[in-house]
Amino acid sequence: MALSEKGFHVAVVGATGAVGQQMIQTLENREFPISKLTLLSSPRSAGSKVLFKGVEHTVQVAKPESFEGVDIALFSAGGSVSLELAPEAVKHGAIVVDNTSAFRMDENVPLVVPEVNEMDLHEHKGIIANPNCSTIQMVVALEPIRKQYGLNKIIVSTYQAVSGSGAAAVEELYEQTKAIVANESYEPKILPVKSDKKHYQIAFNAIPQIDKFQENGFTYEEMKMINETKKIMHLPEIQVAATCVRLPVATGHSESLFVEVDQAGITAQDVKDLLENAPGVVLQDDPENQLYPMPANCVGKNDVFVGRIRKDLDNEKGFHMWVVSDNLLKGAAWNSVQIAESLVKLGIVK
Repeated sequence: MALSEKGFHVAVVGATGAVGQQMIQTLENREFPISKLTLLSSPRSAGSKVLFKGVEHTVQVAKPESFEGVDIALFSAGGSVSLELAPEAVKHGAIVVDNTSAFRMDENVPLVVPEVNEMDLHEHKGIIANPNCSTIQMVVALEPIRKQYGLNKIIVSTYQAVSGSGAAAVEELYEQTKAIVANESYEPKILPVKSDKKHYQIAFNAIPQIDKFQENGFTYEEMKMINETKKIMHLPEIQVAATCVRLPVATGHSESLFVEVDQAGITAQDVKDLLENAPGVVLQDDPENQLYPMPANCVGKNDVFVGRIRKDLDNEKGFHMWVVSDNLLKGAAWNSVQIAESLVKLGIVK
């Protein structure tokens, strides 16, 4: 990527975690212009060795002084770490791209998906929030439709991968699967929420809870999708409802969407034609040949895959579609690096 002749000092906070590792790999794959790379983590993971472009880097303990001279800091180490250290990074002159929920709904912090609201980056005051993984892929698929035909209602059901709960949850999925196949006993310890009262098996199961329940009956994950969509699209009045479900899939979130547009007379083919050339979208929609997006085929890819586009049978302005993406890449690491690329491209970081 030839964004700039100058290299930037980039820090990755949470460098040994699943998303942090993907951030590092994505920076390398994209050939992001880096003059110096600082890898940071908790004391427990400090001292680990990570390869970047064939050079071994030692992970250091994240502390305020770690950000001296850093231009861009990519955070993915948990909300409490971001709340503590992101302001410190800003004080040292860094622009923070935060992958946690710590700042997403802060009115002073842009919540950015570059394909949707890249220009919001100009409003940053040091911190930029990366949205929730399931929100990101949905708004990438819907933004071209919003721009062309308007949107007034979204109803989404998600089918989310276990990696959204971390590497330990994926390992639990594998161990449970082996135990069930071998007719052995096991004790679920992580899902749906590690800190919640009860835990359920995820192998050969579907859990209709992601994050904790709120007083209104929705989970926190569902409220993230609702509130973040309104903020990103600058549509506080849009109707959004979400039901989020965890499935025994390691990587790749899937979503079933019903959307209602503003204009009448739109066909499914109109929507397909629109999405075929949309930024960040790959259209896979050929029912006759059973072509549609699946999580197994999206792993390791940066795009959002869309298919099963069809017009609602009863609502003239309603459409259904199926949206799939790698939750660790477009849902986290790639969107964060993409924001960093936009900061360079727009001349916000120099």
